[in-house]
Order: sequence, then C-alpha cells, then structure tokens
Amino acid sequence: MNQEITLSREINAIQIPSGDTISLPTGTVVVITQNLGGTYTVATSSGLARISSNDADALGIDQSGQEERPREDERMKDAPVTDQIWHQLRQVYDPEIPVDIVNLGLVYDCTVDDEDGQNVVSIKMTLTAPGCGMGPAIAADAQARIMTIDQIDDARVELVWDPPWNQDMISEEGKMKLGMI
Repeated sequence: MNQEITLSREINAIQIPSGDTISLPTGTVVVITQNLGGTYTVATSSGLARISSNDADALGIDQSGQEERPREDERMKDAPVTDQIWHQLRQVYDPEIPVDIVNLGLVYDCTVDDEDGQNVVSIKMTLTAPGCGMGPAIAADAQARIMTIDQIDDARVELVWDPPWNQDMISEEGKMKLGMI
C-alpha cells in the first residue's frame, strides 16, 4: 500500500466518486489506497478510481494465493441462507471508506421470498451521500455477492433515501475501524 505501481496494461476502472467508467492506459502510475471486497481503490494523477480484482495482474498482483475468502465462503455454505446473505454483504465496501456496507449501516432491509419456487432476495440500501455516483456500482457488487449463494435464484438491490443515512447508523465495529471510538 502507498507504493507507486505502473500499470502493465490498459484497464477499465470506475472513477470515484462520479461512478463513470474510465480507461487507464498502460504506464499509468497509481497508488493503491484500499484493497477490500475484491476491488482496489487507487489514486491516480486525475483522482481516485476503483479497479476490479479481475485486473489485479495489471497492478502486478498475483491473485493465486488469495484463498482466505473462498475458505470462509465454504464454511458458510451450511449456515442458514440469511446468514450467508449477510456474510456476502459484509464483503461489499464503499471504495472510499474501509468499512463494509453492513457495518456502515447502509443496508436497511434484507428479505428472502419464495416467488414461484424461486428464492429471491430483496435488499434496500442507501449510501452515505445521495449524490454519490458509486451507488450503482456498490449495489451491483451487493447483488453479485448475493448471487454467489447456491440457494439464491435472484437478487434485487434497491437504493433508497429514507431514512437519510447518518453516522449514528455505523455499527460499533465500524466506528472502531474508523477511529470514531
């Protein structure tokens, strides 16, 4: 972390906080500021960007030794489906804040319904700021994580703004990670 890295190939990234897709050309110098939830937040000369773990090789990172999360996911396979959902949601991060969306208090509701024999998860979540362009990317991350659960047939993530998020919604664990207590 905080070491300059030169990209070995061109990659697509998501500009933070706008949420726009950008291209980072070969030779771009970046500094990794956060590596959580399977993505890398990097500082570039034009601001922050989020890079998928699928492009870790462009950062010179070998993903082959990254086995801890799959092992934890494997341990969760026998847990109740709602526990598996919450586990997956704890793997989703705002790219600017080193706390997962559950401990940030961004997930307001999580239900699993049987719709014509299909297990459908419905999530209502918010963001720390209504104008955050990263909302669709964070919601898509949550949906993708939930869809890794074998018993789930569909996942729907809805961004809501009521009640408005505030710092009191952060869990004690989240506040500790942020140095708030």
